Amino acid sequence: MSINENQDEIINEFSLLDGDMEMTVFYIMELGQKLPVMKTEDKVEVNSVKGCQSKVWLSAKYEDGKVHFSADSNTAITKGLVSLLVRIFSGQTPENILNAEFYFMKKIGMERFIGTQRSNGFAAMIKQIKIYALAFKTQLEFKS
Repeated sequence: MSINENQDEIINEFSLLDGDMEMTVFYIMELGQKLPVMKTEDKVEVNSVKGCQSKVWLSAKYEDGKVHFSADSNTAITKGLVSLLVRIFSGQTPENILNAEFYFMKKIGMERFIGTQRSNGFAAMIKQIKIYALAFKTQLEFKS
């Protein structure tokens, strides 16, 4: 699925919650529980996302032309938020990640249920994903 298809799917899921704040927060935490377990050896400082109030680890690998992300957090809500990003961007090309338009946050009204601190942390996670994509794209260009 494309980045936009992944975002549209998330928007549809959240629309079923009909703006109910409590259900939305529980759903985000549930998404975090479904996040594939990150290897312990990947939970190192170099994979730590700077700018998050919670502890967040994000790692990436490049295989067969696509970037694959793994992530974890020490808090349930933040883990759910990073799981959304992993779902959207894992399996995409570096080029597609770098050119992606992020619209799902606004469409699901994310600002209503995450505060300023989490918004800043979420922006830092997106920035880290783009940095990984740029690094892989640059590596590819350097090799050719």
